[in-house]
Amino acid sequence: MRYTPVELRHVRLGRSLFGYKKDEIDKLLDDVASSFEVVWSERGELTDKLEDLERLLADVQQRESLLASTLVAAEKASAEVREAAKHEAELIVAEAHHDARAVTRAAHGERDRLFADVRRIETLLRAALGMVEESSRDLPAAPSSDSWPRREQTREFQAVKLPEPVEEPVEESQESLEWQESAEPPWEDRNFAWG
Repeated sequence: MRYTPVELRHVRLGRSLFGYKKDEIDKLLDDVASSFEVVWSERGELTDKLEDLERLLADVQQRESLLASTLVAAEKASAEVREAAKHEAELIVAEAHHDARAVTRAAHGERDRLFADVRRIETLLRAALGMVEESSRDLPAAPSSDSWPRREQTREFQAVKLPEPVEEPVEESQESLEWQESAEPPWEDRNFAWG
């Protein structure tokens, strides 16, 4: 029979004339010894379990600290990657704005150049029209007045077929030499109607 400490304190042993009964004492001692053996073995098992649990706890604590440090490192790396991506995005946007401004400047320059070309061509066409009008005044009257468009009708020109020039050997004529010497262009007395 197993005894608890409280039961052991309340055990009443029978007495004999010269003290306690030997059989009961021997039986009680055997019971106490067996109870003590059971408790001793349970204590050993519990000590082993405690050691196992302490090792497991140490392992779990080590893993927890490793996970915590990994989490901190991951958060730091994530913040760095996020910052680097933000910086790279800002650089890409700035470069795109720079490229857009360059394209816009080039387009404005091209537009201005085309407007200048249009004005130059318009001026040349007006000058040519003025020369045509001037030369048509000097020519004898044309068979019909409708053959040449009036100046206000010259938005579009029709192609005029000119006779093919006859090739002559290239020689400096006396007239071209005189012009070079006088340094006055032959078109100086012409009115080109600019603008």
